[in-house]
Amino acid sequence: MIRALNLFCVALMGLAILGLYHISEKTRVARMELSKTRAEIGAQKGAIAVLETEWQHVANAERVQLLAMAHGINDAASAQLSSFEQMPRRADEAPLNGSPVHNINVEIPAPAGTQQ
Repeated sequence: MIRALNLFCVALMGLAILGLYHISEKTRVARMELSKTRAEIGAQKGAIAVLETEWQHVANAERVQLLAMAHGINDAASAQLSSFEQMPRRADEAPLNGSPVHNINVEIPAPAGTQQ
């Protein structure tokens, strides 16, 4: 009887050792994946910082103004439409007739010499 109990305890101890080893390996693999993911996050943050710097250069107001002037785009005032009723109609079968959208904002260049 004592031998059977000892055998049972040794088998239980072996299973516990295998279970702990399995958990230890899963933890090691998870730590490796975590460190890899952290490295990827760092690389992406670096890429985002570079893109933000480039965007600040590209979206610089003085640069945009110079490019607009170089391409003949003026800084004229624009008129704003606030509903479909103010938009010109093409025909009765226009795709926006009967649309559930109630407000729309459209900017169009104002005629030269008009003040708002």
